[in-house]
Amino acid sequence: MRPWARACNCRHVREFRIETPQADLDDLRDRLRRTRWPEPATVDGWTQGVPLDYLQELCAYWADGYDWRRCEAEINARPQIRTVLDGGADDTVDVHALHVRSRHENALPLILTHGWPGSIVEYLAVIDDLVDPPDPADAFHVVIPSLPGFGFSGKPRLPGWGIERIATAWAQLMDRLGYDRYGAQGGDWGSMITAMLGTGAPENVVGIHLTMPLAEVPPDEERRPLSREEKKGMLDAKKFRRFGTGYSAQQSTRPQTIGYALTDSPVGQCAWIVEKFWDWTDCAGRPENTIRRDRLLDNVMTYWLTGSAASSARLYWESYGKTRYDLVEVPTGATVFPHEMRRLPRHWLERRFTDLRMLNHPEVGGHFASLEQPEVLVDDIRTFFRMVR
Repeated sequence: MRPWARACNCRHVREFRIETPQADLDDLRDRLRRTRWPEPATVDGWTQGVPLDYLQELCAYWADGYDWRRCEAEINARPQIRTVLDGGADDTVDVHALHVRSRHENALPLILTHGWPGSIVEYLAVIDDLVDPPDPADAFHVVIPSLPGFGFSGKPRLPGWGIERIATAWAQLMDRLGYDRYGAQGGDWGSMITAMLGTGAPENVVGIHLTMPLAEVPPDEERRPLSREEKKGMLDAKKFRRFGTGYSAQQSTRPQTIGYALTDSPVGQCAWIVEKFWDWTDCAGRPENTIRRDRLLDNVMTYWLTGSAASSARLYWESYGKTRYDLVEVPTGATVFPHEMRRLPRHWLERRFTDLRMLNHPEVGGHFASLEQPEVLVDDIRTFFRMVR
């Protein structure tokens, strides 16, 4: 019996392995070598987008130096499943997930949820530390699903797969795996889905940990003076809204249109994603300063090989600007890194997360916590869940 099967109570959970046809890798290399490049930007740096010389260098390495089989083997070394979920509605999606059980009997199940333009690749570096920690009392059984329309999950065929429905599907997934008491963690869209899971399944969720906790602006009578760091967070968010939201405007209004370009051009897909790793990480101007080049391309490959540019962008069409900030009463912890694009004042968060037990602000790091600062993230996850186990 496979390790994951010990927790599974449903015959509809199937084992899965990634098996990329060599023809797909040959086609990618051919497309990269035949790229039709634009002229350079009229200014230096990244202010008009990814610089031409940077992207040409990265994609030359992608064509002739990068090895997808290494990443494929790394993922396949972990138990994986697929199972059909409906999220409480008619349309179904065949959801993919890593499911890695701890050897420690009393481990707490933990579902980890990525966002866009992330993937399960984000969490590969933290699995071992979560599953087999120095202190067995900190152990987790780890479940890392690919969002519907992302990576190795199926693509929704009908509208309706927004964050609330995904949260419902995650509750179905954990039940199907035999877990009736578990924790949840997430960043980006994963933070919002995790918060919804805490609202929708409080009898099952012992606590949630977020790296991008969001809440509504308080009414004037409930606002308090902001600290210097909180004021800086507000200024950074304003700058992000002004200069950093072009991608979300496109994906939330015309995801199909951008999908054609990104599904056809690997260079386009790479630029669309890597720009965010430049903008959203604490990288001092170059993504590879904080995340190694191979790992950046591993993440891009989960979009390219599965043709999920349009289907992943569609999550914005489903959910952007439509999120409800329902009260979350389950115990909550948050780790908000200094380069996170939205860093809200504590009293804003406390209005929504009524049992906010931990709010940590590390000195370095950005939006992709598990890639940039895996040790800090693991330590904070352990610290928080000690409070609620």
